[in-house]
Formats: sequence, structure tokens, C-alpha cells
Amino acid sequence: MMKHLPLLLAIGSSASAIELTPENFEVETHNKAVFLKMYAPWCGHCKKIKPDFDKLMEDYTSSESVLIADIDCTADGQPLCEKFGAKGYPTLKYGDPSDLQAYQGGRSYDELKEFVENILKPSCGVKNLDLCSDDEKAKIEQYSKMSLQELTSAVEKAELMIEELEDAFEEEVDQLELKYEAKIDEIKQAGYLLMVSVLEGKEGEEIVGAEAKDEL
Repeated sequence: MMKHLPLLLAIGSSASAIELTPENFEVETHNKAVFLKMYAPWCGHCKKIKPDFDKLMEDYTSSESVLIADIDCTADGQPLCEKFGAKGYPTLKYGDPSDLQAYQGGRSYDELKEFVENILKPSCGVKNLDLCSDDEKAKIEQYSKMSLQELTSAVEKAELMIEELEDAFEEEVDQLELKYEAKIDEIKQAGYLLMVSVLEGKEGEEIVGAEAKDEL
């Protein structure tokens, strides 16, 4: 029996793990703060963090306000990894499912656990009205009176505005990068590289001269 214990533990651990895909994302993350690990199975750093992250997932399996989950960027979760901007593995992000933030903290179990306990606290929502301000409660009541079609339209309009702002921001960044590169080229064309070349030559001459004096 003992020789099968590691296998049984592995099965138990994987059974409690939640793997997110575009198909189950909205259902699993509904009204929850999330902490997500986007990974690739072959990634060495991903394998290193796996035991601690799996343990963290197990701690919050029954939580109604916090979701700890994996996204396999090489399988069905690939569209989510692209959507959330996973550039390397593992990429850890947290917060509101519609506005994830990059996690920059430590990756040991204790550090991950402390982060979740201190940061991923329940927030105002339909299931947590006691955490809402009077203004937030009024907005929730207002939205609740809207028809499904009206609410869907309002959400899509807000998402479109966010998307347009992101596109405008990226365009500004691209323009700034072009101006930066043009300015750098201007400085180089004005003689910067030639000055550096002459300076290096003079410094070399001084070194040679100093060495010659030492030999005398």
C-alpha cells in the first residue's frame, strides 16, 4: 500500500486542481477574486512552483469568494493566455477576472498564501452586499432593474470603450517609440559615434604613453 501512496497523493492533488479554458472561465470565476497560473507543461520554472501552487489551490477549493486556478497555455487554455498577455511561463495574475494584474511577489507556498490572504479579500458584489458602500448598492439595484438585453448592451459598450482606450494607448506608445528612435539617430548623426571613437583613441594613446614611461 505504501508504495502506491505517492500516486494516490498525486491523484488527490490533481483532482482538486481547476484548469480554466474559454468554455468554463465565466462560470468558474463568477463573483470571485482570482489568482491564476498560466503555464506550459515542459517549463522548468512551472514544474518548480507546481507543488506549492497546487497546495494553495487545495486550500481554496471550497471558497465562495476566491478562485486559485491553472491555465495550460499549450492546450485548451491557449486563447486565455493570449487574452491575458502571458509572455513567459509561468505567468501569475490576480484580481478581478475582467481586469487582471501581474503578480510580482515570491513563489513559495507561504508567500503565495500570505498574498492571497491579504490581497484577494472578498469585494463588493451581488453575493457580498455587506461589503458595498451605499453608492455601490444603489448601482447594483439600478443594474438589477435592467433587462438582460439592456445590461448586456451596457457591458459591451463599456468593454468597447476600454478596448478603444487600450488601442489609443498602444498607438501613443508606438508614436513615442518612433520619436525616441528618431532622436537617437539624430544624436548619432550629429557626431556622437565619431566622438566616442576619437575619445577611445585618445584614451588608448594615453595608456600606451603611460606604459612607455613606466618602462623607462
